[in-house]
Amino acid sequence: MPTLPGISERPNDLDLQQESLRLLDCARRSVVDHSCWWLDDNLEPIAEFGKQLWITTRMAHVLALGDNDASRHAEHSADTALASLSTDFYDATHGGWFPRRNSDGSTEPSKQMYGHAFVVLAAATGVVTGRAGTSSLLRQAVSVVNEYFWDEQEGALRESWNADWSHCEPYRGANANMHGVEAFIAAADATGNDLWIERALRISQRIVDHARAANWRVPEHFDARWHPDLHYNDEQPRHQFRPPGATPGHGCEWARLLVQLWARDNSQQWALDAARELFQRAMADGWDEERGGLCYTTTFNGEVLVADRFHWVHCEAVLAANFLARATADPSFARWESRIWGYMWPRFPDRVRGGWHHELDVVGQPAEQTWRGKPDVYHAYQACLAPQLQLDRSVAASVVAWPKAT
Repeated sequence: MPTLPGISERPNDLDLQQESLRLLDCARRSVVDHSCWWLDDNLEPIAEFGKQLWITTRMAHVLALGDNDASRHAEHSADTALASLSTDFYDATHGGWFPRRNSDGSTEPSKQMYGHAFVVLAAATGVVTGRAGTSSLLRQAVSVVNEYFWDEQEGALRESWNADWSHCEPYRGANANMHGVEAFIAAADATGNDLWIERALRISQRIVDHARAANWRVPEHFDARWHPDLHYNDEQPRHQFRPPGATPGHGCEWARLLVQLWARDNSQQWALDAARELFQRAMADGWDEERGGLCYTTTFNGEVLVADRFHWVHCEAVLAANFLARATADPSFARWESRIWGYMWPRFPDRVRGGWHHELDVVGQPAEQTWRGKPDVYHAYQACLAPQLQLDRSVAASVVAWPKAT
C-alpha cells in the first residue's frame, strides 16, 4: 500500500497527539465573528453556507475537549462556540434550535433531531469538562428532546418538526437516532442519570433488529411506524445526510457505540455480538481490496453505489476496530485498525493547508462531488483520541480522567 515520503504507514501515539493539535487549530479557525463557520479548503469561512448548527455544535464539542487538556490551549474558543448556540440558533419564541442561520439573518424553519443530538452532546461535554453555563444549556436541550423528539412508545427518536412544533415529519432516520445514542451516553456521564443509557439501549436494540434482518446492513430510512424504506432517495445517491442504500461508515459507527454500551453493562452481550457483525459486514461490503479504502454506500446486496472515500467513514472504522480489538482481544480487529490507518493517514490529513480532506475519489485524490471544503473535525479528532479513550465512558468523561499536562 503506497505511503507518502516521511509518513509512517500507521501513526504512533506521538503522531496522533500532534495531529489532534493540528485539528484543534482547525476548529479554532472556524470560530469567526462569535460563531463557527463551514470552512473551505484554505480554512476560510464559506459565507454562502451560513452558520450551521451541526457544525457549530460539533466544533464546540471538540473545542471543549481540547480546552480541558492544558497541552492543547483551546483558550476561549469553546466558550464562544457554546455561547453562539443561544444567540445564533435558539428559537426564543417556540424553543429548540434552528439548523441554520443564513447570512441575511433568516433561519431554516425546522427543528431536526440530528442537530439537537449535537446540542445535547456539546452541552454534556461542556458540563463534564467544566465549561461555564453548560449545565443550563444541557437542561434546556434534554427538555426539548424529552418533549418533542423522544417517543416513549416506540423507544426511539422522531426526526424533525416545523418551527412551531405543530407538524412532525412522517419519516424516521437511523442517522439521527445513532447520534442520539452518542448524545445520550454523554448525557448519562454529565448527569449521572442512567435513564439516558436505558434509552440508548432501546434505540440500539431497534436498529440492531433491523440490521440483523438485512444481513447486518443498517437500513437508514423508515416511515413513521418504523417500517424500512429500502428505496428511499434512490434518485439522490450523493445525498449528504440521507443517501440511499446501506452506509458502511454507519455500520462502523453503530459498532463503536454498541461496544460502549456493552462496556458499561457486560450483561448486554447482544450489543457486543452485534458490534462484531456490523463491523465485519461493513468491511466485507465497503473495503476495496485492490485500491484500499472504504466506499460511501452500497446496495442491500453489498454492491457499491458511491465508491468515493469520505474521511468520516474511515475515522469511524478506526474507532470501531480499536474498540472491538480491546473489547474482544481478537487480533483481527487490531489488524483492521492498522490497515484502515494505513489507507487514511497518508491521504486525508492536509498537511499544507490544515484540516482533513473531507472526500477523496477512488484513487485517493481530493474530490468535491459530495462535500465542499472542510466542514468540521469531529470524526477525525475523536479518531486521533481512540487509543486513549475508555470503552465504558463518553469521550468527554475519558478526556477529563487523563493526567493534565504541566
